[in-house]
Amino acid sequence: MCLGAQVVGLGTGSTAFFAVERVGALLKSGELTDIVAIPTSIRTKEQAESLGIPLVTLDTHSKLDVAIDGADTVDANCNLVKGGGGALFREKIVEASADKFIVIVDASKMSPIGPHFPVPIEILPFCHEHTMRCLEAIPEFKGAKAVLRMGSSANNKNDGDAVAISDNNCYLVDMQCTEPLTDVETLAESIIKVVGVVEHGLFCGMADAVIIAGKDGITVQECKE
Repeated sequence: MCLGAQVVGLGTGSTAFFAVERVGALLKSGELTDIVAIPTSIRTKEQAESLGIPLVTLDTHSKLDVAIDGADTVDANCNLVKGGGGALFREKIVEASADKFIVIVDASKMSPIGPHFPVPIEILPFCHEHTMRCLEAIPEFKGAKAVLRMGSSANNKNDGDAVAISDNNCYLVDMQCTEPLTDVETLAESIIKVVGVVEHGLFCGMADAVIIAGKDGITVQECKE
């Protein structure tokens, strides 16, 4: 494996699926060479392996050149909600290690954070009901309801009556909001302070650019100077 290869983070979810397919096709055609990739979920790892994409981990490659992923919500300040596929912890640790983080969405995902899509949170199974009550008590959530996710996620194939389990063997909680969340950065800090929380799906100040597919074509929103 070439030590000078570009290191690429591969996201999880419906949009990221097509990005991974494209990387695999470019490698097969020879248009893309000298790359290794770090997947953000078991599902993406299996997809990449099936396409012949060479894989590494953060243990051997702690710095990525670029990470590519989708999002469930993107607000006007490029704050993201991610984790609809259940891979939010692995997505965040990979994407936080990238020099550039590129987000690909369709125009319907551009919305204030809150009512458009629940805020996913990964929590430990131990005393999970207590942790959920603590999350509901966070002032910035403004009366949001903590709902334990059931059934399958992008990373597992649980029965519909079972709790959805993350790749880290944790529970997934969706914070359902009825109004926009205005102080997203403070909320992110408050969530991670709750004992029992592994990670949350608020990705604040992480994206470098958002590529938006709309009815009038493709636009690019730059997020950082």
